[in-house]
Amino acid sequence: MVDQSAQDLATLQGVWEQIGFEEDGVADAPDAYEGAMGALTTITGNHFSVRAKDGRLLLEGTFSRDATLAPRAIDWMDATGPDAGKRLAAIYRLEEGRFTFIAAHAGLPRPSAFHTLTGQTMRTFIRRL
Repeated sequence: MVDQSAQDLATLQGVWEQIGFEEDGVADAPDAYEGAMGALTTITGNHFSVRAKDGRLLLEGTFSRDATLAPRAIDWMDATGPDAGKRLAAIYRLEEGRFTFIAAHAGLPRPSAFHTLTGQTMRTFIRRL
């Protein structure tokens, strides 16, 4: 039997380019992080860092996952930015070179479907390295 959690963690490692953004049910909404579209997210272990195309650090922090839930759960903990120190409950999916997650704003319940409602943000990435 395949350990889905270990397999997902291995798949997440590397560099991902943001190609999609949706917030509060609005596709292609303005992103609060200037330069996030096309930004590169590097995942090493359970640490992530997000850099704009010009190399500026936009965000970094850690995450934990539970691949046994349906949909799979991930919790983001930003170390920088306006959500620093707050747990952001999210769900995620991994599909052939694509990573998508939907996170609830701090203090809100974990999303349950792959479309956003008020207080939720969805980001989509493609693998770069």
